[in-house]
Amino acid sequence: MDSHADKIRRPLDSIPVSPSLFAHFVLRTANREPLQKWYQTVLNARLVFTNEYISFITYDDEHHRVAFVQIPNLKKAPDDSWGLAHVAYSFANLGQLLSTYRRLKGEGIVPVRTINHGPTVSMYYKDPDGNQVELQVDVFDKAGSASYFHTEAFMSNPIGVLYDADQMLSDYEAGVPEVDLLRRP
Repeated sequence: MDSHADKIRRPLDSIPVSPSLFAHFVLRTANREPLQKWYQTVLNARLVFTNEYISFITYDDEHHRVAFVQIPNLKKAPDDSWGLAHVAYSFANLGQLLSTYRRLKGEGIVPVRTINHGPTVSMYYKDPDGNQVELQVDVFDKAGSASYFHTEAFMSNPIGVLYDADQMLSDYEAGVPEVDLLRRP
């Protein structure tokens, strides 16, 4: 039924619009169960739905954050293939990142690399299929992190400096100021 309200003109703005939220990503796998359990453990997520083909998990109020599609006989891409390098998740503070590190280490999940990039302190993990996941904490507020990209320290070393996660955890619990632990050496 047509009504006058249905015919109100709504001209669209020609200014480009960015998305309001990153919603989810989907992983294809031949090994869904261990992959799904790994992400549930790492992200402290809960299962939303599963059947023989697909499953969904979330860790917040979004209906799903990661999906897993079971496809038999898939092969791992060679390490010299292009594609997605990693996905990253931010924690609110260094204590949460280190607490997560300790919890995961207790589950046998350890980072393959820990690095202070300057704007972030990061821990990189590999899931059972070899995909990389970065867990990080911002060192500065958003403006400070953005401006760090223009410093001489970042321009001369945009990757960062490796650090010892166990030592950082020990120092954190011993009361070393967070600002000192976050500072890139």
